[in-house]
Amino acid sequence: MIKELPISSSDESQVDFSKYELQFKALADQKRLQIMYELTQKGSVCVCDLVDIVNMPQSKLSYHLKILLDANLITKETRGTWSYYELNHAEVNRLLSPELCCIFRKSENQSSGCCS
Repeated sequence: MIKELPISSSDESQVDFSKYELQFKALADQKRLQIMYELTQKGSVCVCDLVDIVNMPQSKLSYHLKILLDANLITKETRGTWSYYELNHAEVNRLLSPELCCIFRKSENQSSGCCS
């Protein structure tokens, strides 16, 4: 079941779009999309292996991973001296679900679809 946003027609001006802005900016880069794809395919991946998988120096990879982490699209777990990254499936599914589209539906259309 999809968790709906608590939005009524009178509260639309109170929706916080900053989280969505951060996430869509993070998604608007081919390298970050490639990183997310690889994490989807491989699961939890050590940063040391990710360098070779995406063919990128660790300094540049760290920059992209930080953006994805800040947008809550991936998670990080430290094991010893290495960091392991994994796609945040719950957040990605929420972002790509009908939940977001409900914000932009007219109130008369909300009762007939996913937003009810």
